[in-house]
Amino acid sequence: MKDQIPQLFQQKYGKPHATSYFAPGRVNLIGEHIDYNGGLVMPCAITAGTWLLLAPNNDGVIRFASANFDQYAEIPLQANYEKRGKEWFNYPLGVINELQNEDWQCSGLDLLYFGDIPIGAGLSSSASIEVLTAYALNDFFQLGLDKLSIVQLCKRVENDFIGLNSGIMDQFAVTFGEQGKAILLNCDTLKHKMIACDLGDYSLAIVNTNKHRELADSKYNERVEECQQALTALRQEININYLCDLNAEKFALHNHLIKDETVLKRATHVVKENDRVQAAAKALNESNLIEFGRLMYASHQSLKDLYEVSGEELNTIVDFCTNYTDVIGARMTGAGFGGCAIAILKKGSEIDFAKQLSEVYFNKIGYHATIYVQEIGNGPKRI
Repeated sequence: MKDQIPQLFQQKYGKPHATSYFAPGRVNLIGEHIDYNGGLVMPCAITAGTWLLLAPNNDGVIRFASANFDQYAEIPLQANYEKRGKEWFNYPLGVINELQNEDWQCSGLDLLYFGDIPIGAGLSSSASIEVLTAYALNDFFQLGLDKLSIVQLCKRVENDFIGLNSGIMDQFAVTFGEQGKAILLNCDTLKHKMIACDLGDYSLAIVNTNKHRELADSKYNERVEECQQALTALRQEININYLCDLNAEKFALHNHLIKDETVLKRATHVVKENDRVQAAAKALNESNLIEFGRLMYASHQSLKDLYEVSGEELNTIVDFCTNYTDVIGARMTGAGFGGCAIAILKKGSEIDFAKQLSEVYFNKIGYHATIYVQEIGNGPKRI
């Protein structure tokens, strides 16, 4: 499909595109639901992503088209833009609005997008579009933004223009991704290290449950509140800013302060998950993929039993992986209640893995999962 995009641009706009750009999606390898608790996450960019073809126009409008959606928009140039319903083009429109808030004056543009990231699967298709648009306009118009400025601008778009109270991990991973490397990121301070992630004889498999994540937003807010309750209880004895200021050993000395059993479970996951991320970084530095895989399984078990954000679909996938010899690690990734799981799978097993998993999943869930084999890729680029 992507090879046909230049022709589609010509058909839609009656002229060739001026240039094209790409930005990846992302997965979080380990470190789930701890970004808002001052913890460490370990995302990476993937090879699936979003393409943008653009050309300036002299018509005083911005035109948005996509090879993935029917919705087309032609919006007159103006000083400020507002979100328009739930249409996909709000993401690039928000980027243009934010750039104009920083004293850039947009001229007429014809834009055509195409993505091969499954929408709504938790692989950051929205962050990919945001970063792609910001990177492309920054490059094309020589605006002088550095990578971190692009990340922070796109987070403002997500929070202020789109209206989603999300963190910074998605935009950071999409922008800073490097081939063959994971990012060890503190979402609070934005301190980060690039960790070599050589999978060697293994592939990164992404399994989309194809379940609509209708509970994710409400349960996400609920978990945030439960973590805040745990933090308030612990502050009776210790001065901490976040739950992840504690390691498991120190947490054990003070967790008696948390009287609510459910809140204690949430806090236990957070603290131990943060420790797991640090252990995972050590395992990768030592090229110990078996240990890394064990930590992935432990992460999923904790998300299932303590944080309770998994579900039958995700558990079915991870349970299958546990019993499939050529998988050394698997876990849910993202907010949960649907979305995707990831697995570290021995190369050469991809076809058999997909066939067997598809059969097991369909028999238990009643509809199909989708399996993608990905590599750890680079951040945005001009093509």
